[in-house]
Amino acid sequence: MKVVILAGGLGTRLREETEYRPKPMVQIGTKPILWHIMKIYDHYGFHDFVICLGYKGNMIKDYFLNYEIMNSDFTVNLGDRHNITLHNDHTERDWNVTLAETGEKSQTGARVKKIEKYIDDDTFMLTYGDAVADIDINKLLAFHQSHGKIGTVTGIHPASRFGELCTDSHCVKRFSEKPQTLGGFVNGGFFVFKKDFFSYLEDRENCILEKEPIERLAADNELMMYPHNGFWQCCDTYRELELLNSLWSQPNSPWKVW
Repeated sequence: MKVVILAGGLGTRLREETEYRPKPMVQIGTKPILWHIMKIYDHYGFHDFVICLGYKGNMIKDYFLNYEIMNSDFTVNLGDRHNITLHNDHTERDWNVTLAETGEKSQTGARVKKIEKYIDDDTFMLTYGDAVADIDINKLLAFHQSHGKIGTVTGIHPASRFGELCTDSHCVKRFSEKPQTLGGFVNGGFFVFKKDFFSYLEDRENCILEKEPIERLAADNELMMYPHNGFWQCCDTYRELELLNSLWSQPNSPWKVW
């Protein structure tokens, strides 16, 4: 089953980093966030990826073309460029990565439509290239298969940007610094779709996945929500990048399921 990852946006709210690299290549620790997302899926046995490229997509191509060399010690015989010996293995075994140009200015819906030709199975997964979670992908897939609808979106409670005050007649009874909001679910990515979803999409540049296609799917009663109450965090701003790096430096990073 293919896992499609949207990796072509401009990332304007993270301009400190994205001026130089596409947002999915922004590093958490020593690895790009794209790698962290792929490791989550790989842990559950899904390692056939389609990466939708756009802004600075060549940097993502270079990363995977040179992955073996950059993640291993090696010996090279000068004068024979084909004689390179790798001395150690990495843990990303059997990853199949398709790097698809989907247009520098394309919106999310257009990007997904343009990779339709790479989807062979009746079902595929889709997520954004800038968010990690401790989501159980197998449970997500089982939920999708149980309801028979075209689409499943993962609903999450995002972290609040501000401290929460629980009061009783102006007296603060509890203060919680930046808790997860419990007022309702929002789109957290980690979608599962039947291939039928492509009929809701167009390859015109301004086709936005989250607008007409998803709205029509919901109106047709073909969209279900998988509730995820665990950890989820996007990397949309420099503050969020610092948060993710801080969490990654801890012994048990919340999204490290592998």
